[in-house]
Amino acid sequence: QVQLVESGGGLVQSGGSLRLSCTASGRISTDNVMGWYRQAPGKERELVATITSGGATNYAEFVQGRFTISRGYNKNTVQLQMDSLKSEDTAVYYCHAEFHYVVNVEGARATRKYWGEGTPVTVSS
Repeated sequence: QVQLVESGGGLVQSGGSLRLSCTASGRISTDNVMGWYRQAPGKERELVATITSGGATNYAEFVQGRFTISRGYNKNTVQLQMDSLKSEDTAVYYCHAEFHYVVNVEGARATRKYWGEGTPVTVSS
């Protein structure tokens, strides 16, 4: 099993910054995609940003230029630097990880997906 532990959420004024962090532990794979999703009250969960184990990043259009996703030094940690926060960024932010495993000597692969419990971010206007 894999555990994802998030930290860094909180209350911030509009225009401010927060840094979220997520650390994976357990049966993890170095071949993975980690990222952040968010869910605002009454809305669907949506992608914020992802980063592959090779460092390729993907951002939702609404955070382009304001948020930066990066890996920690041990590659099991993913961070989200959020700058120029707006009230509409208020949501619960969830860490997500997709791990790819080689399951037999023939090289067959399996994928497992995991979610963290979420960390709330509130931006006051």
